[in-house]
Parts: sequence; structure tokens; C-alpha cells
Amino acid sequence: MTQLQGQQGGTKAPLTPWKKKKKKEEVFPGVRSLDGRWGHLFVAPFMVMFLIFGLAPVVYSVYISFFRWDPLGGSEFTGLRNFSLLLVDTDLWMAIRNTFSIWALSTFPQMLMAIGLAVILRNTRLKGKSFWRTILLVPNITSVIAITIVFGQLFGRDFGIINGILDFMGLDRHIDFIEGVIPSHIAIATMITWRWVGYNTLIFLASMLAIPDELFESASVDGATKWQQFRYVTLPQLKNTITFVLIVGTIGGLQVFAEPQQLAADGGSSKQFLTLTLFLYNQAFVNNKYGYAAAIGIIITFIVLIISAINFFITRKISNDGSR
Repeated sequence: MTQLQGQQGGTKAPLTPWKKKKKKEEVFPGVRSLDGRWGHLFVAPFMVMFLIFGLAPVVYSVYISFFRWDPLGGSEFTGLRNFSLLLVDTDLWMAIRNTFSIWALSTFPQMLMAIGLAVILRNTRLKGKSFWRTILLVPNITSVIAITIVFGQLFGRDFGIINGILDFMGLDRHIDFIEGVIPSHIAIATMITWRWVGYNTLIFLASMLAIPDELFESASVDGATKWQQFRYVTLPQLKNTITFVLIVGTIGGLQVFAEPQQLAADGGSSKQFLTLTLFLYNQAFVNNKYGYAAAIGIIITFIVLIISAINFFITRKISNDGSR
């Protein structure tokens, strides 16, 4: 009666005191949807590992960089003294010079070789593609120590194969690839190039295989030669890949350690093998200056951040130019 009177009088009917519970939608038929708590549980192992082995060492390194740190004894707070001493340390600037010299001598030739090999592997008439693509990764899985020993023999001053080839070509001068600054950098850069050129080749090859064949067919119909197709079709499509390989190679170049450490653990007679990571290692585990080594690690981190910022601006500019 009350509901009828409300409808006749134009008033609204009273609301029902109960509501139907909405049935949960099922992601898959017969499977109950998971709450967000299960998602947190699944990502928890990664977060725990990251906090323990990723974030905690960084925070701890920043902390001890302000101390004269002795793990077996006491520690003395020195503030920014480690950084002030580091900035006037000639070994730091020599390590930066050596690191970027080795990087330049390895990254750019390696990139050119990788692009050239990727073009060869992309050829449809090439036989045994799977074999050649697989064999390119063999240097990447070879032990760094083994590579250093072999290349150390190749670049030997008196009986090395490289100097033997130079003698055969009529150049009587024996190059000392251990004591010379630039020759030693060339030797290390050659090891790095031999080890990573195959890996970068496969990256460029994957990018080339993603280029539509219609672009090459159109260029061929227009009368473009193979070189013109490579210059005006392939290279523009590789812009982002080249940027990626360049930045990854730069970050990897800042971490060069095993090759120079095996050739000269102390950095060499004129510090020609002293890279940033080798400099950090010697200060921490040879001179037992852990606070000073932590400060070196922070300097390396700042260099990586600067390079990452440059990478961001270059990538954004390339993407903006490509979208026009």
C-alpha cells in the first residue's frame, strides 16, 4: 500500500534495504580471479634479491665513502676528504683517459664490423645461415682469461704473430704492445672487439630482418644499387639499434677489468693498463682503502648517469626526427 500511495502521489518509492552482491567476474571460466596480494607475493623474491644485492651495496658504498674505512679495525669519519683527494689524484684522470681510449678503439670498429657481418648474414643466397649465426657467439662464451692468454701471445714483442706479420711485410720495427700506451690500448680493444662483435652482429641482424622487404624491392625497381639500398634504406632503419649498441658498449667499456688486469695487475709501468674498474680494485683489495674505493665507485656511477642522460636526449631526438 505504501508503495502504491507513493506512486500515485508522485513520491519516490522507498529504497530496498538490501543490495545484491555483484558476482566477481572470472578471468577464465572455472578459475577464481587472484587478488592483488598474490601478485605482491610473486614479485617479492625479485624485490628481496634487488634490495639485498642491488640497493643495499649501493647505499653501503655511499656510506663508507665518507670514512677512512678498515673492515678489520675502526673507521674514522672524514667527510668529503676521499672525494677531494680523488679529484686531484692523477691516477684517476689517467684511468679515465685509458678507459675512454680503449672504448673508442673497440666500440666504433666493432660496430662497423658488426653491421657488415649482419649485412652478409642477411643475404638470402648465403648457405648455412644457422651455422654462421651460432659460430659468432663462440667468442662471447669463451673465458676472458683464456682470451687474454692467447692474445697476449699474439701481441708478444719478440715472438708474437702480429709482429711476425709486420716483419713479413717489411716492417722491421717490433711494436711493444705491453709497454706502449696506444699499442697496449689497441691490444685490449682487439680482445674486446673479438669477444663482442658476434653478439652485436646478431643484434643488428635482428633489426635488419625486421625491415620490410618491400622497401628494398621498391628501391631496386627505382634503380638503386646495393650500396644505395644499404645507405638510404638499411642505415636509416638502424638508427635506434645503433644508439642502443653504442650506449650499451659505452657502459660496458666503463667496466673493462679482466683483460688489463690479466696483462698487468698493477696497471703497467706507465699506468697504460689502468682502467677505472682496475683502479677501484687496486685501491680496495691491494691498498685496503675501502672508503677511497667507494668514492671511486660513486665517480663511476656519476659518469654512467651522464652517459645515460646523453643517451636519453639522443634517443628522444632521433625518435622526434623519425616521427616527422
